[in-house]
Amino acid sequence: MTEDEARAWAAARFDSAAMGRLDHLAAIVAAESAQQNLIARSTLDAIWVRHIIDSVQLVALGPDGLWIDIGTGAGFPGLAVAAVEPQREMILVEPRRLRADFLRDAAEKLGLSNVTIIAAKVESVRDKAKVISARAVSRIGALFASAGQCANNETIWLLPKGRNTDEEVAEARRTWHGVFHVEQSITSPDSAIVIARGVRRR
Repeated sequence: MTEDEARAWAAARFDSAAMGRLDHLAAIVAAESAQQNLIARSTLDAIWVRHIIDSVQLVALGPDGLWIDIGTGAGFPGLAVAAVEPQREMILVEPRRLRADFLRDAAEKLGLSNVTIIAAKVESVRDKAKVISARAVSRIGALFASAGQCANNETIWLLPKGRNTDEEVAEARRTWHGVFHVEQSITSPDSAIVIARGVRRR
């Protein structure tokens, strides 16, 4: 997928206001990346494919309701999802102070009143989510252990993963019950999305 193809994919699914917010988000991240290492410099020229579309493809997989994003970092997927779903309540959990400060500033610049930033580890969060996402944070089993208090039997976990997806799912199954499904990412043949529900310890 090229940058032009990525923008066309988004434009076919989201309105012009959402596209404007995504463009603004890309610009904010690029500018801030000169000050702190938000995303790999090698991905700046492919920000739509590598970060924005990689994030907003999750929207179609998550039911309505509170969405908690763990380790949002540069804003992905949490801010990107909030940008295309401004009516959805979003909690972005980011323990690193500089990143949390960046997320607050970015959300304000984007006019996203639906976003709450929690500058702490997810273990301290007690809100119950309909959707929990985490991108490049930790292994699946570790995510279930650290954020389990935010989930119930109906919660959908959306976890973008890379080449070791099958290995991580098999590892998680040894400790956790649940329904696991792996969806191919549209951005790369080496990327996948683990969709889990009904997660509980064995």
